Amino acid sequence: MAEVSQAVISVVPDDEGKEKFKKSHHVAFYRRQIQGPNLQHRALLETLVLTEKGARLELLETATQARLLLSLSPFKCDTVRILIDELQPIKARYRVPDVMTEEPPCEQLRVETQTKDSVTLSWSSGRHRVHVCRFPFRLEILCENEVMLTFNSKSKLWFERLEDPPTSELPGDHTLWKETFRQFVDVKANGPSSIGADLCLHGFSHVYGLPEHSDNLQLRDTRGGEPYRLYNLDVFAYDLHSRLGLYGSVPLVVAHKPDRTLGVFWLNASETFVNVEYSTTDHQDDQTPPVKKRRVQPQTDVRWLSESGVIDCMVLLGPSPRQLFSQYAQLTGYQALPPLFALGYHQCRWNYDDEADVKAVDAGFDLHRIPYDVIWLDIEHTDGKRYFTWDPVLFPEPANLQRHLEKKKRKLVVISDPHIKADPEWSLYREARDGGHFVKDREGQIYRGSCWPGESSYLDFSNPATRAWYSRCFMLDKYKGSTSSLFVWNDMNEPSVFDGPEQTMPKDAVHYGGWEHRDLHNLYGFHQHMATVEGLITRSGGSQRPFVLSRSFFAGSQRLGAIWTGDNVATWDYLKMSIPMLLSLSLAGIAFCGADVGGFVQDPEPELLVRWYQAGALQPFFRGHSAKETRRREPWLFGEEVTAAIRTVIQQRYCLLPYWYTLFHQAHTSGCPPLRPLWVEFPAEQSTFSVDNQYMIGGALLACPVTEPGVKEIKVLLPGCEEVWYDIHSSKAHRGGGALSLPVTLDTVPVFQRGGSVLCRSEGSGSCTADVQQLPLSVTVALSSQAVAEGELYLDDGHSFRYRDGQMFCLRRFSMRSGRLLCRSANEEGTFDCGTIIQSVTILGLKSKPSTVVVHVSGVTDTAAAFQFSETSSKLTVHGLNLRVAADWEIQIG
Repeated sequence: MAEVSQAVISVVPDDEGKEKFKKSHHVAFYRRQIQGPNLQHRALLETLVLTEKGARLELLETATQARLLLSLSPFKCDTVRILIDELQPIKARYRVPDVMTEEPPCEQLRVETQTKDSVTLSWSSGRHRVHVCRFPFRLEILCENEVMLTFNSKSKLWFERLEDPPTSELPGDHTLWKETFRQFVDVKANGPSSIGADLCLHGFSHVYGLPEHSDNLQLRDTRGGEPYRLYNLDVFAYDLHSRLGLYGSVPLVVAHKPDRTLGVFWLNASETFVNVEYSTTDHQDDQTPPVKKRRVQPQTDVRWLSESGVIDCMVLLGPSPRQLFSQYAQLTGYQALPPLFALGYHQCRWNYDDEADVKAVDAGFDLHRIPYDVIWLDIEHTDGKRYFTWDPVLFPEPANLQRHLEKKKRKLVVISDPHIKADPEWSLYREARDGGHFVKDREGQIYRGSCWPGESSYLDFSNPATRAWYSRCFMLDKYKGSTSSLFVWNDMNEPSVFDGPEQTMPKDAVHYGGWEHRDLHNLYGFHQHMATVEGLITRSGGSQRPFVLSRSFFAGSQRLGAIWTGDNVATWDYLKMSIPMLLSLSLAGIAFCGADVGGFVQDPEPELLVRWYQAGALQPFFRGHSAKETRRREPWLFGEEVTAAIRTVIQQRYCLLPYWYTLFHQAHTSGCPPLRPLWVEFPAEQSTFSVDNQYMIGGALLACPVTEPGVKEIKVLLPGCEEVWYDIHSSKAHRGGGALSLPVTLDTVPVFQRGGSVLCRSEGSGSCTADVQQLPLSVTVALSSQAVAEGELYLDDGHSFRYRDGQMFCLRRFSMRSGRLLCRSANEEGTFDCGTIIQSVTILGLKSKPSTVVVHVSGVTDTAAAFQFSETSSKLTVHGLNLRVAADWEIQIG
């Protein structure tokens, strides 16, 4: 969270009328690239060399005769890497470490055709090809002879070479070596170092991605406005519909059209701007009469501009959304499989007052029969804002508090920020100082900035030794008062510096290896997240899955844990905006994401609070949180009607946990996120391409949270002309292919199960996820128009890494065809038998009442089962089954 009194400045100009955060016109490298001439480059085809990893050739900038080195690598995962660096730099340029898990294996390129003006390279089956034009330099990527993408289509390739500092003041542009914003001076040790490139996406008119921004799901055309900025910043109560950078950055653009999904991943951690321009689809042909128009292929131009580093651009070829998710996960890592408790409800506030307050809130959930799993402590729990400590008056026995919660199978999360109070009397500060673990200023001294403790120093998480030291700080013998049921929240890690430029660290601060902060700014929170995760894994001896929430993030953060959308506001518009923000994050690989339920700042009216709980319960990370200036907001403080509504949706969340957990297993193994825009499931249906007020939860559920006050009716788009959709509350069937008008009350949460899917729920919610693991399951089979259905269920112990052993998990597949529901293993390796049983099966969409229902279990005599059939809802319910999930069985509908 950002301090309210401090952070209000972030949205109000200061006394001089200057805004706190930069716009693009404030940024010198952006101005140079936008206002500068197109620099023509020539591909020196005679320098082409084929290697085991692809091809290399030189590029010549014709005006200055500067030479660049282009490396081209086709990965076996249908991804093409375009890497451009100086041919002979005076010093190495920054290349982003740690984000790519490993470089995927490469295909062997071969020359297909070559002339004096171009060369065409292909690989594998020859389905994909790269065509390089000599002058002006162009690089086209083709599939089946169709150009999908052109690199440098408008000759915007830009590469400022590193230089030695001038011996005297240079005439002309003084911003090349020194730049001033407000009172802050940024001294550039390497002078101008920016890079840029443009890409044309042929045939695409819908482009997504580039989180984190408070904006629509589909990226907007930036002509005449601000570009999308990727620069991690602490922005309190951020403006809506803004392209200003927020807490995290994922430089991934996803383009989609009915027959193809394409991605562009720009691996650069410095300040980056992205311009998006959509072409018009109608073109007036000069040779035709004025009334006649010629339809031309649409296109989208995407221009990337970064302050430093190299051009490292990866094109993900799809062609399906799922293949693209897999390709991106193979580059940056798969979503971490969270411990089961992390998918339950989290209760947080800045701040719970003391141990008695925590115990009273915990007891309140039990008293009001509302399940929850985790209670959180913000910065006030520490001794004077010193992390890894406890306030000796307010929290004198923290280990006993954790044991009190652990008896109920609940957890405690505490905050740990990257700034360390500059207190020489504090042993942890001395350790970090003496170990060389702090970021330095440009003069080589320890950098000091202001944050919650006052004057602070900032840990240099880019240093592997610092990350290892920080990880060890979480060991139980080191972190006094902690136990194995304590988990962690990394906040303020953009990093937030109250008295810094744009409330962050100066770009000329110096990190491990001599790299400037400008080179790696967007990686700072990612590296703290990494160190914290490694600390919790080490604490458990490598046996237990960690849970760490981070506010700042970068590409690859998905393999570390969860993130949330930061300091939102308790208004209907912020509730509405949370949906496209989370969908954008999900498309960019950050699948474990959520928004503060109720809004962090200001006080929500009861109706808004209920609607936010309804939405939050249908999103991956589910946490209620509020600022200390707000009124207390526990679910039972707003009257019985509100308490009952919130209780219901939280209980429904817990009943649905088997499905959520299965979706996270899928994300962990395939890269496909639990939260999906409609077009991911219906890629050919153009009516879904711009929808961002509703979404799919996996492939089986469609959710359309109510996000406006006083609503009596809402419209829900039900895609797919051949689809059947079942209201999960009434079981009523609806045909897809249009909008449905649905009457709603305060208790209505519009959710539909897709025909053709099988869904597992817990038969009850218990008081926490540990209870859910012990409860029997119910199975809901929603028949398609062809009377078939299928689905999966994943189970393991919910907390350890033993599922990686290849056996300690259970993956079951349910399929229904010709009136037979089968339960079979979906993975021959998994042998985990947790004892979970299926108590009932419900089949939706059955045309008529069956005469018999027979259950067959391998090696057991067939038995007739009791059932009920509803003519009005065409619903069959079979109960009293007592079938083991881990066993093979089938149910025959007679």
